[in-house]
Amino acid sequence: MRTRGKQPDVPAPDSPWSEIVPGLWMGGHEFRGRAGQLELAVVRDEFDLVQTLLRLPGHGPDPGVEHHVWPIPDGPLDGTQLAGVMRLAQAVCDALEQGRRVLVRCYSGYNRSGLVVAHALIRQGRSADEAIRLIRAHRSPWALHNKLFVAYLRAGLSTARLLEELTE
Repeated sequence: MRTRGKQPDVPAPDSPWSEIVPGLWMGGHEFRGRAGQLELAVVRDEFDLVQTLLRLPGHGPDPGVEHHVWPIPDGPLDGTQLAGVMRLAQAVCDALEQGRRVLVRCYSGYNRSGLVVAHALIRQGRSADEAIRLIRAHRSPWALHNKLFVAYLRAGLSTARLLEELTE
């Protein structure tokens, strides 16, 4: 399920990816190019680590680039999916500490990637609201328009995971 599918008024991003903080990029699989047409965002070797939350064939990265794939919906997440998001965010933090360039991507580079990037920023000491503001300022005002993901971030992913596991 994609939130974009339910909200056709959400515009495609203007760039394939955007730097949120030094070394940490957020992006998607398509974007609106200069001519106004949708273009594919294909990763080659621009990054040292690519995390993919929605995998589409032909979008890279090149062989030899570290690539983590954890498909999740742009909707309610179960405890296992939330645990995966937390592991990805920890891998982002570890890579950044090593001076590596990281891309976290989903379909548009708004919600799923925003959840991972925001949680990584929170792990680095930012508040949830500060992380959300940074992402929206650097990626798009449409980033993290999934209200459930914002609620997860504000509650804390560990808390959200515990609550989800109680309801399963």
